Amino acid sequence: MDVSDLIKKGESETLEFKRELNDSVYKTLSAFANTDGGILLLGVGDDGNIYGFSGDLDSLARSIRHNLGINPSIKAEEIGGKKVIIIEVSKSPVPISFRGRYYKRVGAQTVEMGWEDLQRFFLQKSGVTWDSLPSSATLKDLDEETIRKFVHMARNRLPYINENEDVESILDKLGLLEDGKITNAALLLFGKEPQRYYIQAKVRIGRFKDPITIIDDKEIGGNLFTQVEEAMRIIMGHIGVRYEFEGGLRRKEVWDYPLDALREAIINALIHRDYTDPSNVQIKIFDDFIWIWNPGKLPEGISLEDLKKEMHPSKLRNPKIAQVFYYAGLIERWGTGTFKIVRLCLESGLPEPEFREEAGGFVVLLRKDIYTEEHLRKLGLSERQIKAVLYVKEKGSITNKEYQELFKVSRQTATRDLSELVKLGIFERVEKGRYKLKTHHESNMSQP
Repeated sequence: MDVSDLIKKGESETLEFKRELNDSVYKTLSAFANTDGGILLLGVGDDGNIYGFSGDLDSLARSIRHNLGINPSIKAEEIGGKKVIIIEVSKSPVPISFRGRYYKRVGAQTVEMGWEDLQRFFLQKSGVTWDSLPSSATLKDLDEETIRKFVHMARNRLPYINENEDVESILDKLGLLEDGKITNAALLLFGKEPQRYYIQAKVRIGRFKDPITIIDDKEIGGNLFTQVEEAMRIIMGHIGVRYEFEGGLRRKEVWDYPLDALREAIINALIHRDYTDPSNVQIKIFDDFIWIWNPGKLPEGISLEDLKKEMHPSKLRNPKIAQVFYYAGLIERWGTGTFKIVRLCLESGLPEPEFREEAGGFVVLLRKDIYTEEHLRKLGLSERQIKAVLYVKEKGSITNKEYQELFKVSRQTATRDLSELVKLGIFERVEKGRYKLKTHHESNMSQP
């Protein structure tokens, strides 16, 4: 692609224009190297006008090498008698600084990395995970009872750990000690009060009537095991349960959402969250859906569609924490949690869960069955239409003729009622004049 084509594209995360050589050029090149690479056009203004560059290319290359320690591709192209320099930088495997400061690209902007950014950045570049780093806490900050309880839970997967051996030996066998110091994973998993050291290691739960009306608000601290159990307790207090009888007098609880899917989503948020981010895990409970967000986007190479597959690569941000949850029997295998959430919801007749990257983090959105009598009545449906929806839920489809016979109405009335249901996004017309429920992810009823 030539310079004219690049200028037409405009500045972006990987393309920048600079009128003249100054410090901002080196900052941008540092940012490109630290993010995803990019191209800088030297001699072009922010407005896309060409001003040209009169400097020497060899001197420019030496200056970049001296200031940044990199050797980018440098080419010149003449447009209208003016020379434009094309500097192309690849993503660097090591951090690149300019005068002791590190930069990154955020959209079309070059910004200096803050402390949290730097910590995360250096961990990524070094291959070391945050949860394996030694903590400033000590063994005294750990709760022995929680450790003993874990060992009991893990007895089938960790038969070589004796329930009576000392705490330090148990942690050592779990790989949670580094040079005699407890790791961040040990503190979060077994700490008496991990938030003394990492205030962000909390779960925030809110019950919302609508996006701005909060009915209840709770903050959960303690270790990760406590956070899972307490989060489940609070959520169960805000969702519905009904009872069905299975053969005789045996009673079965049926919750609005499968509890195992909720537990899996909470554990997923705690295991995969970015603990260098100052945000909490957040859970929002609405009438018709539950939104679970954790800081930290998906690892590179994992797509949102991959998460719905039974097997996909497992790239763990916090492998030490994940390993302990696996030993405790709280997760099955790495890389299967999101598929399990999907399977459990579909088996319960609920919409397929949604996975998103949102606000610098990852979202699991679980929806309640929207085709309930209560919800349909809120939409202003007639009694006939409500009964028709419930009929299709049970039978799978309905025709115009069946609608006429069920409700003793004319063809014209049946056509009008069914057309309204199609317009609302509840029904869709399929072959041979049949109507079926529109899938939840397509229906306009299912938007939050």
